[in-house]
Amino acid sequence: MPHQLSHVRIKVSDKVFLKNPESSELGQKILSKGLSMIDALGTEGFTFRKLANEIGTAESTLYRYFENKHKLLLYFVEWYWARLEYELAFGTVNLPDPESGLRRAVEIVTREPEEDARDFFDRRLLRRVMVAESSKSFLTKHVDDENREGLFACHKGVCRRLSALISQAAPNYAHPNSLASLFIGAHLEQIYFAEHLPSLSDAGQTATSRRKFFEDLIFNTIRVCPKPNTTPKGL
Repeated sequence: MPHQLSHVRIKVSDKVFLKNPESSELGQKILSKGLSMIDALGTEGFTFRKLANEIGTAESTLYRYFENKHKLLLYFVEWYWARLEYELAFGTVNLPDPESGLRRAVEIVTREPEEDARDFFDRRLLRRVMVAESSKSFLTKHVDDENREGLFACHKGVCRRLSALISQAAPNYAHPNSLASLFIGAHLEQIYFAEHLPSLSDAGQTATSRRKFFEDLIFNTIRVCPKPNTTPKGL
């Protein structure tokens, strides 16, 4: 999959940043070191002052790229979803039937991230940050304003693509958006539970166990809906 995406540039909304961090060496350092520090300290312990000290620059310089640490977290979160949407787009085409496409999508979402030298930061590290911190990007008092600005477009893009695959596999299923958003949120949550609250998860230990659990959950759910074209003629 990474070689198929080598020509694709992952695009995050320019509303997230003040200056594109990918456009300069310093911006790329902000991304790579910022991600590792958020992983180590959490968003609560992470500050721009600490990041500036780590990369050897003035704290004020960081504010030329991001308004605050919340926007930096949003950048990582939206980059993750944007990359995942591209993987779903490439990975679910030319399959023999809608069910195969949905099963392939579940495998893509649940598999372990692969390293890619073209990225500005470690995607395995990014997945750890997503597991621990991504809900903090939208569980805020400012979520409605940020949504109106389009800051969650990549997150919603993944949900739309998964929702479409669910609808193709089960045209009469009434809740494809809810099931899609439940799936991608619960996938990260199950990894977190397996690591920190293990009695709350049977599925989070390996990519294989997560894939099997979510396949069972999704397909058993959509199979309870009426099948299309089952109404007898004349009724």
